[in-house]
Amino acid sequence: MTTDDGGPVALVRAALVGAGVGDTVRTFEAGVPTAAAAAKALECDLAAITNSLVFDLNGEPLLILASGAARVDTKLVAGQLAQGRIRRASPAFVLEHTGQEVGGVAPVGHPKRIRTLLDLSLQEHETLWAGAGDHKSMFSITYAQLRRITGALELKVR
Repeated sequence: MTTDDGGPVALVRAALVGAGVGDTVRTFEAGVPTAAAAAKALECDLAAITNSLVFDLNGEPLLILASGAARVDTKLVAGQLAQGRIRRASPAFVLEHTGQEVGGVAPVGHPKRIRTLLDLSLQEHETLWAGAGDHKSMFSITYAQLRRITGALELKVR
C-alpha cells in the first residue's frame, strides 16, 4: 500500500496535520512490522516505540498504546478498568475497527474514535515513534501530543 492513495497512511497523515502535530511520517522500504524492526530502522530505544495494540473488551475495541519494550498485562488493565475481560482482538476485528492491518496499526486515522489507553512508561521518552497505518510507515510524536490527539487515559499497563 502506498502513502499517496488515500489509504491508511494518508488518513494518519491527515489526522496528525488536523490535530496540529504536523506530518512526521517516515516510510521504510524494508518495512517495520515489529517494534524491534522499527527501533533498528530508527536507531532508537525499543522502549520509545509505541505499539498500537487492539483488544476486544466486551465486543468493543480498546486500543492500548504500549511501549515496544513491554508486554501488556491484560489482567492488570482489566482490573483497573473493572469492565470485564480483555481479549486480544482478531486481525479481522482490528481491520474492521481501525481500517489498518495488524503490524501497522496507528494510534489515529481510524474510521471513528476508539477508546484508548496510554502506557505511563512512554512518558520517559522525549520522542516516541508509532505505526502510521501500514507495515512500512512510522511517525514521531511527543507523549503529551499523543495523549492529546488520542484522548487516551493514562494507565499502568504492565
